[in-house]
Amino acid sequence: MASRQFSIERGPDGIPAMRVHARGIDVLDNPQINRGTAFTVEERKHLGLTGMLPSTVESLEQQVGRTYAQFLDLGTDIEKWSFLSGVHDTNEVLFYALLDEHIEEMLPVVYTPTVGTAIEQFSHVFRRPRGVFLNVKATDEIDRALAATGLGPQDVDLIVASDAEAILGIGDLGVGGIEICIGKLAVYTVAAGIDPSRVLAVGLDVGTNREELLTDPRYLGLKHARVRGGEYDSFIDTYVASASKRFPNAILHWEDMAAPQARAILARYGSELCTFDDDIQGTAAVGLACALAGVRVSGGSLTDQRIVIFGAGSAGVGIADLIRLALQQEGLSAEAAAGCMYLIDRPGLLTSEMDGLADYQVPYAKDRGEVESWRAAGGQLGLAEVVANLHPTMLVGTSGQPGAFTRPILESMHAACERPIVLPMSNPTALAEQTPANILGWTRGAALVATGSPFGPVELNGTTYRIGQANNALLFPGLGLGATVTGASNLSEAMFLAAARAIAGLADPTDQAKGLLPMISQLREVSATVAVAVADAAIAAGLNRIEVANTIEAVREAIWSPTYVPILR
Repeated sequence: MASRQFSIERGPDGIPAMRVHARGIDVLDNPQINRGTAFTVEERKHLGLTGMLPSTVESLEQQVGRTYAQFLDLGTDIEKWSFLSGVHDTNEVLFYALLDEHIEEMLPVVYTPTVGTAIEQFSHVFRRPRGVFLNVKATDEIDRALAATGLGPQDVDLIVASDAEAILGIGDLGVGGIEICIGKLAVYTVAAGIDPSRVLAVGLDVGTNREELLTDPRYLGLKHARVRGGEYDSFIDTYVASASKRFPNAILHWEDMAAPQARAILARYGSELCTFDDDIQGTAAVGLACALAGVRVSGGSLTDQRIVIFGAGSAGVGIADLIRLALQQEGLSAEAAAGCMYLIDRPGLLTSEMDGLADYQVPYAKDRGEVESWRAAGGQLGLAEVVANLHPTMLVGTSGQPGAFTRPILESMHAACERPIVLPMSNPTALAEQTPANILGWTRGAALVATGSPFGPVELNGTTYRIGQANNALLFPGLGLGATVTGASNLSEAMFLAAARAIAGLADPTDQAKGLLPMISQLREVSATVAVAVADAAIAAGLNRIEVANTIEAVREAIWSPTYVPILR
């Protein structure tokens, strides 16, 4: 097994300190140890760095200022992503201090939407590996690969893994998908203070069906069609078995898996391990938070809503499932709760006579007789027909179809609803179902809007509307922190409901122009609020393996901050 080059201990004063086992160039090559020009003269002597750095000793603040100036000199977003990745690979504390100070500006670069471009270009810009790459054709090497990290049973709190089949609405991007895992982990740290030395990114390389990757001589992943069936299942099972044995306290986060695989994994492991799928459960919780916040602003109750979800894949059905649970909490039966929602997929509105409905779609399929009169002359029951006949109060987009929320559709919706809730949640930005400017313009400023990707404020008739981003970053960091501080054995539906209600509770019902959701600049505050709600829910359900007397204090103490801790001699 590899050994770690440092350890975190308590110094003589009880403050966390670092004991560095590496020396010389190995110190500068390890981003979790390296401080660059911030090493003091004494530290340079102790660590064998004499003559390996310029003479000036800088503070972290000075390093942040210099690095930010370099960042501003760059032109394109992908250049900025590449630069920040280089900082991440060189000095982790500096990277997170920089993000912490400029979170609104930099989060869209290290995460969505720019990370989508980075994933597409992964093999062409690859410089340095980060994380663990697992090969479906080398299943017997999985445990050895995890062991090579040098991380022990108590060293890992969180693992993000992806097979990259459904990246950000773009689709199958093969081995490059590990970058979404790296981006997610960066958000965990900058938003919730998850210690970056205690996390792991895992790329699950099972091949790719994207022809341009298979024929690209620079492509770095397995050059064959995606593995399916028993071989795929065995690969996943071996990974889960090894990861949960080696790192028994780690949350297993699944990212950007196709719906059938994602749901099968949750069905197999969701009740026995601390695991979740962000695209299903994370998106669902944020979608519910938007719905609850919208209802807070518009008035009425969740049970009064007529909800259309455009896109009935993992994300869309996940949102429907959690809204259904919330409606049940408010007194509706499961059947009545499902009846409030109308899901539309590629063939149109889900109806019971449709062939090929997935099991998870069936609860939302409408009886043909209920909607037969809605059909257009061509027999279609698309979004336009459903909106015209149902008169929905809430429209959710998870389709990845840009412009799908057309002017006639939104004007029709507004004609029947004073304050329609419109949530184009697809990302990246180019795949949004409609822009906030158009939504607000076509509804004369009445719509309550949140989006999946970042959009700037909208000026309309002398009012500035801030657009809340329905970004999973509002949810999963706090979820991870709350689960970590309680040692949660499982992530229950009640914990996701608690998280969604915590986010929605931060909406200001008195000022619609402020937006439905907190600003990205408030991520630390939001994540702490979510973490406390999740921790309380875990304890209430008896899922905690750690005794916690005060969840607020436990969350506060668990938050890692980007500072240079003392180095022990």
